Amino acid sequence: MTAPAPPAPQTSAAVGRDHETVVALTRGGTTVLLRLGPATLPGIVHWGRELPDHADPAEVLRALGYPLTDSVITTQEHVALLPLHSAGWLGRPGILGHRGGRDWSPTFEAVHHRLGPADGAVPSSATRLESEAVDNASHLVVRTEVELLDSGLLRVRATVRNTGVEPFEVTQVEPALAVPSPAVELLDFTGRHANERHPQRRPFDIGSWVRESWGGRPGHDAPTLLLAGTTDFGYRRGQVWGLHLACAGNQVVYAERTTTDWRLLRGGERLLPGEVVLDAGESYTSPWLVGTWGHGLDEASSRIHDTLRARPHHPSRPRPVILNTWEATYFDQDTEHLLDLADRAAAVGVERFVLDDGWFGRRRDDTRGLGDWVVSPEVWPDGLRPLVDRVHGLGMEFGLWVEPEMVNLDSEVAEQHPDWLFQTAHGPGIPSRHQHVLDLGHPQAYAHVLEQVSALVAEYDIAYLKWDHNRPLVDAAHSPTGRAGVHVQSLAVLRLMAELKERHPGLEIESCAGGGARVDLATAEVADRFWVSDCIDAHERHRMNPMTGLIVPPELLGTHVGSGGDHTTGRRLDLDFRVGTALWGHLGIEWDLSAADADELARLKAWVDLHKRHRNLLHTGTVVHSDTPNSALQLDGVVARDGSEALYKLSLLEHSLVWPAGRCTLPGLRPDTAYHVTLLTPTGEVPPRTVAPDWARRGVTLPGDVLGSVGLQSPFLKVDTLVLVRAEAVTG
Repeated sequence: MTAPAPPAPQTSAAVGRDHETVVALTRGGTTVLLRLGPATLPGIVHWGRELPDHADPAEVLRALGYPLTDSVITTQEHVALLPLHSAGWLGRPGILGHRGGRDWSPTFEAVHHRLGPADGAVPSSATRLESEAVDNASHLVVRTEVELLDSGLLRVRATVRNTGVEPFEVTQVEPALAVPSPAVELLDFTGRHANERHPQRRPFDIGSWVRESWGGRPGHDAPTLLLAGTTDFGYRRGQVWGLHLACAGNQVVYAERTTTDWRLLRGGERLLPGEVVLDAGESYTSPWLVGTWGHGLDEASSRIHDTLRARPHHPSRPRPVILNTWEATYFDQDTEHLLDLADRAAAVGVERFVLDDGWFGRRRDDTRGLGDWVVSPEVWPDGLRPLVDRVHGLGMEFGLWVEPEMVNLDSEVAEQHPDWLFQTAHGPGIPSRHQHVLDLGHPQAYAHVLEQVSALVAEYDIAYLKWDHNRPLVDAAHSPTGRAGVHVQSLAVLRLMAELKERHPGLEIESCAGGGARVDLATAEVADRFWVSDCIDAHERHRMNPMTGLIVPPELLGTHVGSGGDHTTGRRLDLDFRVGTALWGHLGIEWDLSAADADELARLKAWVDLHKRHRNLLHTGTVVHSDTPNSALQLDGVVARDGSEALYKLSLLEHSLVWPAGRCTLPGLRPDTAYHVTLLTPTGEVPPRTVAPDWARRGVTLPGDVLGSVGLQSPFLKVDTLVLVRAEAVTG
């Protein structure tokens, strides 16, 4: 299916009062009005739905103008993308830095604005505004970049350049996206290891709601998206504006509201002392601040999905079904067992076999061996060749687990190169999971990892690396200088992934950080899959998958089928619920199939076959959800871009007081198209433990607007069971 050509970008400008200009960038159903001045950086006047052509930007600016008062400090009519104390902003400054304690409050003498198409980093049709501000007294040049992409996604970043002779230390660069006053609620996420992406709501009160990550990665408790919206906004209701910081390292995002009712979503890299000191002519560029909006979370999320899918390097071939060995074998890497597991995996339809931790160096448990990326002769006397040959002979790709940024002290690399470890004057600091961090700011350490991992990929024709990161970066100082090294490390990791992929075309990398601690749009530029969580309990994944999926489309979400008893929660769930949940992403299996009986293997194969029949829809369609009135009931779906078909998952997750659980609507269908709706099962039979209404047994045909507004009666479901509902457009 070929997407229609996008409309041409639109820009317009009009002269306002006091020589100010308002610029309208319009694309992808979005308009961003930006207020410009001859000595001020741009500030957002409007960001949201596309404004009509006959709406004069200058008149919009006049309509929103503040009444005159005694001081700009009192009213703050204009708040720039980088708010400045020197302009009267009393909140958090957009730029902080100093030159030996001086030049810490920039004031711009002139700002030059330039409109044009975006550079090669984004689709060439995107609309772009670049503004360069000069402060000769402080010897600084500050540049902001605003880009509106084909999807209607907004992104902003800023660059600070030192034009002086003396060094200038940058301590923060934090752009601000203004949202309108109807945004009265905030939503973000928190969590912990194996329990990520818990939503939390609060009023958008005066003051700041601040979320920081200090562990060298976004973290298990990462906000992922910081959203502001109208009262009780949901997937399909209300208006919502969201912010994501495309940064793989330390970071801060926050919502800030003032007594003059400016409501800002802001963020930037959280720099440690001395991390960015600019010599003459050097510059620092902040990570992209990504802004999305929509009528409900579904539309806001789809702008991010559409942007990722438009990239030329986005995975396009069918996502291969994976078997990962971790919960099947753990550290017990017995060759015969793994060969048997490969046979069983191929028999149920697996297309990629991934060998997890325990294959290298001294690594017999989690206390030793990290950093020595050489196959263990103790465990694999003939190397990995017997297993790799079997896997390839069965028609599967071979993948391998690595954790290139980490070391155990009990390893050859740590013993031979102790200076390669991050450490302060107090030593390498506290261990976590018996691990410390390899400082990739050392060129020799970087080369060590690159060459060892690259040699493995070449020798064994490795198609896929599961790239883990199990220790937060604390006491992350470069040796021997003692300077903080998180900023350099986060850039080096992404460069390392990119260089491996450049050396080995076709290599795919999964971002795993003890589960879901490194899920961000900077890593998405080099990663082809994200591990949502180390918890694959299907009940918990009903929360984690959709919440992570707000920024990550299904084809990049690692979703695995575990054994009957979950590894992390101990919860026991039936096979149909486990596989039916994992279907909604990049499907994998993490289960010792030698312990499965014949019926389980046959049923698993039937589910894998069903996934393969529908994965093109699952991995290219528009993701939708229903705001079900019964909180025990959850409906998630994917609708084909042309509206020809859709697939939904209806799940009962709690014991419902309402019985049956009520009606559910099918969102996203074309209103005037008739659809035939049926249950979809691997066997064609109504699932066990389900009592189906008449429509589910015989099918029903209704227009999309009826299915989306009136809906269908839910079957009688037991707790932690689900059904799949398929809608096919009726032609002729």
